[in-house]
Amino acid sequence: MTATLKEFLETCETLGTLRLIVTSSAAVLEARGSIRKLFYAELPKGKYANMHTDIFEFHLNMDAIKRVKFETGESKRGNFTTYAIRFLDEQEQPALSLFLQWGKPGEYEPGQVEAWQALQEQYGEVWEPAPVEAL
Repeated sequence: MTATLKEFLETCETLGTLRLIVTSSAAVLEARGSIRKLFYAELPKGKYANMHTDIFEFHLNMDAIKRVKFETGESKRGNFTTYAIRFLDEQEQPALSLFLQWGKPGEYEPGQVEAWQALQEQYGEVWEPAPVEAL
């Protein structure tokens, strides 16, 4: 599939409530929210997708993301399937992970899993975004 990361991020609005996870060598930051009202900026370091909410800000250097991977897994707490989208950098390390967020363990929002599955079907299990040419 030929699509840019910008186009893909805009379709992530359909996923509803997510757990956004960023991991560094010394910390893990998790925030709960949804992808919406993105705006874009081109800086010397790259082209950024940005989002501001009441409780967090989000800035993703789209040029640093080389592959996007859909993953299912088994919950660490409880017996249910988890659904994630990983944004991988040049070293194939997750720069950002988006997990479908549940209310009670294993109870997703109506249509949320179907939206994730539709995106996976549209983009494939792993895909390489086309470069974002202009913002």
